[in-house]
Formats: sequence, structure tokens, C-alpha cells
Amino acid sequence: MTTAIKKYLNTYSHASTLAFYRLAFGLMMLFSLVRFASYGWIKKFYIDPVFHFTYYGFSWVTPFGNYTYLLFIIAAVASFMVAIGYKYKWAILTFFLSFTYIELMDKTTYLNHYYFITVISLILLFLPANCYFSVDAYQNNEKRFEKIPRWNTDILKLILAIVYIYAGLAKLNSDWLIDAIPLKIWLPNSSNLPLIGALLNENWVHYAFSWTGAIYDLGIVFLLLNKRTRLFGFALVVIFHILTRILFPIGVFPYVMIISSLLFFDATFHQKVLSIVGKIVTIPIVLFENGKEKRPESTFLYRGKMLFISSFILFQLLFPFRYLLYPNELFWTEEGFRFSWRVMLMEKAGYATFKVKDTLSNKEIIVNNSQFLTPFQEKQMAFQPDFILEYAHYLHTHYKAQGLQNPEVYVESYVALNGRLSQKYIDPKINLANENENFEHKNWILPFNDTIKGF
Repeated sequence: MTTAIKKYLNTYSHASTLAFYRLAFGLMMLFSLVRFASYGWIKKFYIDPVFHFTYYGFSWVTPFGNYTYLLFIIAAVASFMVAIGYKYKWAILTFFLSFTYIELMDKTTYLNHYYFITVISLILLFLPANCYFSVDAYQNNEKRFEKIPRWNTDILKLILAIVYIYAGLAKLNSDWLIDAIPLKIWLPNSSNLPLIGALLNENWVHYAFSWTGAIYDLGIVFLLLNKRTRLFGFALVVIFHILTRILFPIGVFPYVMIISSLLFFDATFHQKVLSIVGKIVTIPIVLFENGKEKRPESTFLYRGKMLFISSFILFQLLFPFRYLLYPNELFWTEEGFRFSWRVMLMEKAGYATFKVKDTLSNKEIIVNNSQFLTPFQEKQMAFQPDFILEYAHYLHTHYKAQGLQNPEVYVESYVALNGRLSQKYIDPKINLANENENFEHKNWILPFNDTIKGF
């Protein structure tokens, strides 16, 4: 086993694949950040709100007011430097830190593809993605290599495989496969589309989309790995993600996945693409074809890097299954739901009315949520228990500053999950001001009156 691992670690592949992905990733991130700013979302999500929902342990990560624009500019500049491979290590480190900070500023905007970008940028930090077709390699011959250890590109494929396969496993549940929920709820909303719109009201189409989505996620990586089925697999990737982009408002994620799937193509394809780019920017690709191999280093730092990367991959494999440590239905409690590649699996809506009580005078105040939350924040808060708890603590602090004596905070909340009738969500007798966020099960979440079988 050890011999096989050593043999694999000393197997080489052409550096053009990693260089192509560096260029594509950097440009996609630049486009994504510019797009985000152009829609006015920096102001809408990070500057205008008076309160921000933070991740447990990261309450110190908050927006900087109008200086938040500067954070986005730093991330955008860094992404461009990553793309061209200039001061690459500093650029990818800067991008990873700035983008991750942006992601952590408010969990109201949580999306799986933000997490995917953070994971990929962290991995790229440890890869020699600037050794070929980069400004760094152009300026410094010592940084120029044509061959790199194969694992440098395989690890990116592995991350992509985890995303797809885990998303497929998550679809193996009774709501998705047996009831075609939530697609049965969502697809009719697009019935005004030309050509396919009328079909989106058909029950058999809802089931076809549900089953096809699960099969696609579970099998697409294997089609891309096999040279004989790769083109067919890539065609499916393009069709699948363009269709999901048309049907659902999920931003640039489909394009990120389409470009990322090109990692599975042979290096000759990436060389041809970079050769075309080289002609455009008048940098001949032959300059980087020097036959040099970037050999593994026998240093403590290199061994530490390999240990970190191995541990990180193991974490990515295990972390999505942490939900098994919690009782009750995952879709209901959402304990262990985030960062587990559970993509578009549920339709959840609710409302929450908060009551603040002065323990000295017994005076009660019914909170107007719009006084503290944006409509989007209030919508997200109403069906996510950690949001409800954090907001309750904010109300406790706010009203204590207003002069209430040790204010208690209670909530009357109802949630509807995947088309079911709404039911009471949080125990209304619990003073949430006395409950603290931690990794333990939130026993003040009321039981789910149904069963969803599967992963």
C-alpha cells in the first residue's frame, strides 16, 4: 500500500491542466465579484442591514460599512492576479482570505458554491498553479515547469467528485424520489418559458427531473473519468447546468461547474486552449515547454503540506455526514445541513413572531421584525433555528439597552416543509435568551410530524 502511494505521488502530468484551471478560476471569480457589485448586492446584503447573522465562532467577522467595497475590490484584484499567475502565492492567499471573509460576513447569503470556491481556493494555495503559462513563470525561469506531480490536478477532480456524488446521495430520499418534491413545487413557476414551459406542469416531468438529477449527480464523474464517455459526459454537464440556470436563480454556479468539469479532459486540450490565449496576448506557449519536472521536496515543510492536504480531504469526506450525530429530521432541524453539498433539496417557509417580556414589570412587547431585519433576512430567519436563536439574543441585548430588566425572548413560529402543512416549529415556552449556540442538539425545536426516509 505504501509503495503504491509513493509510486502515485511520483507520477507526473502536464502542467497545462493546472494552468488552464488557474486562469479559468481566476477569471470566473473576477466576473462573479463584478457581477455581485453591479447588482448592488454589496450595499443590499452587507451595508444596509442593521443586523447580520453570523456563523457560530465567527461573530467577529462583520462588514466594514462603506469600506466593505474595498474588501470586494481586493478580492477582485487578487482573482485577476491569480488568473494571470502574477505573484501567485500572495494572490491566491489574498483571494482565499478576502473571499472567505465575505462569505462569513452574513450567513443569510449562504450558498453551496461560495463554500466550493473557498475550498478550491484553499487547495490552490498549495499547488504550483503558476509554474506554466503565467507571469511568474514568464519572468522567472526557476518557477517554470512543464511537468508536475499528477496529484496536483487529481485533487481538484476529487473535490469536484465529492460535490457531485454527495449531492447525488443527498437526493436519495423519499421526498425527492417518491414525491418529486420540491421540483413539483418549483417547476410550474417556470411554465411561461418558451418550448418547454407547458411541460413543466406535467407530473411525469417532475419525476423525470428528480430521478435524472439524482442519477446525473451520482454518475457524471465516472463518465468524465472515462475517455470514451468524456465528451458525452461533458455534453450532459453543459445541458444539465444550462437548464438549471434557466429554471432556477442560482447565479454563476452552473458556469463554475461547467468550467471545472474541463479538468477531466486530456492535457492536450488545455494546451490548445492556452496556445490560443497565448497568441492573443503575444506570449508563445512554447516558451513554457522546457521539459522540466517539479519534483516533490524532501523537507519538513513539504511533509507538513501533504499532511494538511490529506487531513483536509478526509475532513471533506466525513464532515457532510455529521448530521448523523443529531436526532430528528435533518431538513427540519437543519443541524448539519450546511457545508454538506445538499443542493436545492427542500422548499421551506415560515413566519416567526417574537415577544419580549420585562421580568420586573411583566410588560410584553411584540417585535416588529422589519425594524431590525431586511425582508430577505426575515424570510431566512423564519425557518432556520440558529438564525432564530441569534436574533433572539440580539433582541435581548437591544431591549435591555432600552431599559427592560433582564428581558426574556419567546417566539411563536410555524414552518412548512416541502409542501406540507405548516406546523409549530419552536417551543413557545422557551426563553431563547437563556439558550446558547453550540454544537449540541437544540432540544427547543419541536418534533417533525412526518418522516423523510433516505440520506
